[in-house]
Amino acid sequence: MAATDLVRSLDRRYRTYFESRSPVSFAVKPLGAPTHTFGPAEPAFVITVKERLGAKALASLDQFQIAVAYLKGWLDIDGDVMTALKMRKFFPDFHPVAWLGRFTPALLRGGQEHDRRSISAHYDEDSEFFLTFLDHRHRCYTQGVFLSDDEPLEDAITRKMDIALDAIGAKPGDRVLEVGGGWGAFVEYAGKRGVEVTTLTLSKESERYLGDLVARENLPATVVRQHLLRYGSDQPYDAIVNMGVTEHLPDYKSTLRKYRELLKPGGSVYLDALAMRAKYDVSTFMSRYIYPGRQSPLLMHEYLRHVARSPFELIRVDDDRHNYHLTCKAWAERLDAAREDVIRRWGEPMYRRFRLFLWGSAAGFDSGLVQAYRWVLHLPEESPA
Repeated sequence: MAATDLVRSLDRRYRTYFESRSPVSFAVKPLGAPTHTFGPAEPAFVITVKERLGAKALASLDQFQIAVAYLKGWLDIDGDVMTALKMRKFFPDFHPVAWLGRFTPALLRGGQEHDRRSISAHYDEDSEFFLTFLDHRHRCYTQGVFLSDDEPLEDAITRKMDIALDAIGAKPGDRVLEVGGGWGAFVEYAGKRGVEVTTLTLSKESERYLGDLVARENLPATVVRQHLLRYGSDQPYDAIVNMGVTEHLPDYKSTLRKYRELLKPGGSVYLDALAMRAKYDVSTFMSRYIYPGRQSPLLMHEYLRHVARSPFELIRVDDDRHNYHLTCKAWAERLDAAREDVIRRWGEPMYRRFRLFLWGSAAGFDSGLVQAYRWVLHLPEESPA
């Protein structure tokens, strides 16, 4: 594609998109042609075309094609990556066939088996890869709770662990079920305080990592690789903790019913999750390359309708959008700082995939496209039938 055609296509879109918005200046460097700046100011970022297919993807203005071109190294983005990804709607993302493909496998395989495969597609990467950007103290893969924007991530995650324990009133000897063990943040923090944790995971890699952690630290914990909706216990739990797994449990009615089955009357459930206003807002890139399948962000308005029909009482809800923005920003910065090591050990496609994911998530939370909440449910002593 000729550089002039690429510039002309982008210029038309720029004029239309920013007709009623505050303009953002950026630059594009086509193959074999001078850099062209769009907008009135110094460019916040530069898109460099490195291959002919990259020019074709960029000229298409299709968000998914451009993301794939970046993953393959046909395009580069330098400068303020978060500002670039805040312009997500500059590039349309209309892919109805891909959207239908998110849900068809669940119908064919059954929801729980599809959940297992989808979780494995993300979490069964080498644990050491995730540890390159997670907090070094707890290895927590959900948002921290910050007192200030410049507070270290580790301190924000410790505060989050304390908030969760306080929310469920956990004390030594209590039995707590954790939904989604990750890399042992809650298991270790609660276990070292005498809380007996059963942690569920669907990932083989997570099961291996958690098992080694429990044995090494001699924690009062049990690791079970099983879907929550298939899990049963002869003895109910004093409390339940779910950090960031509600997005993978879109059947709210069945999930709340399972919580009731597994929880003692008088017990509490701590939860946190990212959210959107509609499940259809998930990008094609996210559903194909990050969390494939029917996983969807929390729809809080829909979730609360199911809570209202359940025996649970909603004790509190906190807005965590800015906290999640700060967390993803810290993760993205740490990934970028480890770029050379990540590429050497896991390859450049892995680095580029997670770079788009983490910076894109930070941008989504900052712009309000994505929300996040933490909330607490309580099961009364005398729950209605």
